Amino acid sequence: MKILITGGAGFIGSHLAEALLADGHHVTVIDNLSTGRLENIEPFIKLPHFDFAIETITDRLVMDRLVSECDLIYHLAAAVGVKLIVQDPVRTIETNVMATETVLKTALRYRKKVLVASTSEVYGKGVSFPFNEEDDIVLGPTSRHRWAYAASKMVDEFLSLAYYRQYDLPVVNFRLFNTIGPRQTGSYGMVVPSFVRQALAGRPLTVYGDGKQSRCFCDVTDVVRALILLAECPAAEGQLFNIGNTEEVTILELAQKIIKLTGSESDIQFVSYDEAYGPGFEDMRRRVPDISKIGDIVGWSPRISLTDTLTGVISSLAKRKNNTPSSATDPNMRTKPQP
Repeated sequence: MKILITGGAGFIGSHLAEALLADGHHVTVIDNLSTGRLENIEPFIKLPHFDFAIETITDRLVMDRLVSECDLIYHLAAAVGVKLIVQDPVRTIETNVMATETVLKTALRYRKKVLVASTSEVYGKGVSFPFNEEDDIVLGPTSRHRWAYAASKMVDEFLSLAYYRQYDLPVVNFRLFNTIGPRQTGSYGMVVPSFVRQALAGRPLTVYGDGKQSRCFCDVTDVVRALILLAECPAAEGQLFNIGNTEEVTILELAQKIIKLTGSESDIQFVSYDEAYGPGFEDMRRRVPDISKIGDIVGWSPRISLTDTLTGVISSLAKRKNNTPSSATDPNMRTKPQP
């Protein structure tokens, strides 16, 4: 099968590409490298069944050609990360909404199946736990850019499902809950790689707020398995699915766990949300997925524990720290500095 991945040089996209190539598929990646990294897909570039285009997916001519040549589309390209969302809300909204519209219009032209990535951020200020796909949604006011990402991804979901209902386009939506693993950068506020880099460097781990806010972290390998199962299941079309782990941990506990696993002597430093993101920033105290629906439809559940995932991330980042990466001589492969 010929598969197109938008945002395929990113953290999740590169892992998905790797798995699909291992299964014998032909994979094409389109990524403008704004948050993706060329080094993520460098091992695949010379493979005969892999193609890569450095381009934005809002380029309709490029997308028309790529979509016409594929059998299936994974739409992962998006503006991601809390820091990016707060610092560049225009880019967040335009990237997420306009890009998805381009993908769906082009997919409709050639009748290609599309899996569209969304986020647990959509649940906003919800207080009914665990979060179910049919729960009501409460967001903050439009005066707070914090909610621009969630709102833009809601529009993506509405638009995708509208294409399914009105045009019978095979579409599957999925909401990701804090995916982690090797290749993830902390440059845009991702907590796990940020903590690990700080611990390995012996610097204080910066915990925002009181650290009692909790999250559920899912290994990228489990997420990729879920995405492949959803693509293969006709019954999933026209539906929305949570993808995440249900193992809940507070951010303070996460920091303590990473310090222990790395053997670091780092301290924990508490930083207010106002200092980190500016006045008026709001965060959710809990974010826990209900994954019964995806379990019922495709038989998926996570297999990898948080400890095992963190051990893999620590090992990966320690190797990068101790070795001179290939990116050192190629500006296109450099990662952005840790904030």
